[in-house]
Amino acid sequence: MRKKISTEARRGWLRRLLAEKEYLRVIETVSGLEGLIAESVSTCDEEGREMGFDALWLSGLCHAALKGKPDNELVDMSEKYVTINEIFDVTTKPLIVDCDTGGLLEHFCHHVSTLERLGVSAVVVEDKKGRKRNSLYGCEQIHEMEDVDVFAEKIRCAKNVLCTVDFMIFARIESLIAGEDVCVALERAGQYVAAGADGIVIHSASADGNEIFEFAEVFKNQYPDVPLVFIPTTYHHFTATKLHEKGADIIIYANQLMRSAYFAMEQTAMSILSEGKSEYADKHYCAPVKTILNLIDGE
Repeated sequence: MRKKISTEARRGWLRRLLAEKEYLRVIETVSGLEGLIAESVSTCDEEGREMGFDALWLSGLCHAALKGKPDNELVDMSEKYVTINEIFDVTTKPLIVDCDTGGLLEHFCHHVSTLERLGVSAVVVEDKKGRKRNSLYGCEQIHEMEDVDVFAEKIRCAKNVLCTVDFMIFARIESLIAGEDVCVALERAGQYVAAGADGIVIHSASADGNEIFEFAEVFKNQYPDVPLVFIPTTYHHFTATKLHEKGADIIIYANQLMRSAYFAMEQTAMSILSEGKSEYADKHYCAPVKTILNLIDGE
């Protein structure tokens, strides 16, 4: 029998983990199957203690890509609610939801209220406006930043609709993506924390991590008790331990499961076409059917 967890216990678990652990590892999950994988995998750390992922991340990019749609807020939040329920039906770990820009203020407040009721632990909202463009385009695309006072008010209003102290709102700063410097990012962070943000996500498309670490050093000196979130998609050569040393309280591996699945599916499709049969693909790219059945059955 698969383990169950109450809505209230799941919602509050992320905040408890932040208080108990040095840092948290979070993995992208946009389906029930990915959730099962995220909960089942584990290894041992250097001291022999069992280690797994602490929480799940519902990625806007991956959720849209799984439906063959662009990452521009085209996929409605109501579709995310369906996915959340599918994930919650088979998992127990806390969930952080990517809310992109949050849309209009009144819409964001409604979404926050609904997500809290569903048992989500936290939402991430980014401080860009206008047409949504994925941050990993970096400076190749124009990213229009929201006015800092307008975004701070969005956070403040959303905090006011919450019914519990468990649910958290993380402000995602896109300054480094948009070409603004670290000083501007720090100014934004200060205003968002003052508005009630429970944590800060600092994002970058740079591979060396230098601007992230520069931001983190100053921010953690100013706000040592405010969780800081890294998403090391481009600076992936740093270990979780090193990222924590640089200031990360939460590390989100935001899209690796979906990207690896894409690669495997493409290779499988090409193999079946070129070989004229599925034997090679079954041996080299596919999990045994019984592996999937046993995972889903909880055996």
